[in-house]
Amino acid sequence: MPFVDIRPRTPADLPACVEALAAVQAADRYPVNWPDDPGAWLTPAGMTAAWLAIEAGAVLGHVAITRDQEVSRLFVTPAARGRGVAARLLESARSSTPLPLKLEVSSEGRAAIGLYERLGWRRVASSRATWLNAAGEPALLHHYVSP
Repeated sequence: MPFVDIRPRTPADLPACVEALAAVQAADRYPVNWPDDPGAWLTPAGMTAAWLAIEAGAVLGHVAITRDQEVSRLFVTPAARGRGVAARLLESARSSTPLPLKLEVSSEGRAAIGLYERLGWRRVASSRATWLNAAGEPALLHHYVSP
């Protein structure tokens, strides 16, 4: 099995990231609504860094952090799940800063919630999103803080 490398994202990586994101969106509806400019969506306002999981030249996953210490745009392609890729991406983000990180996850993301809780992330609040979930209702968001 080839080695999964975690490395910083470069501008040249965006087309491959968009391709990986399309596979995630087809499988999981993440993001809920496909953005008009997926490359820009993968580069949220205030982004300070982003990392990729790469294997044999293919993007398996992605994570970004913003200046307010928020984990953003975390995904792993369906074919790469169950291999610890998301945990490694989160660890790369966590090790980049001495401050705790935070993230939001929709209540529909049960697998993601399970991962965060297994990794020691702590739920600190819940709120309603301004966007709609698969049922057409404001999504219930759970807010987590890193260990």
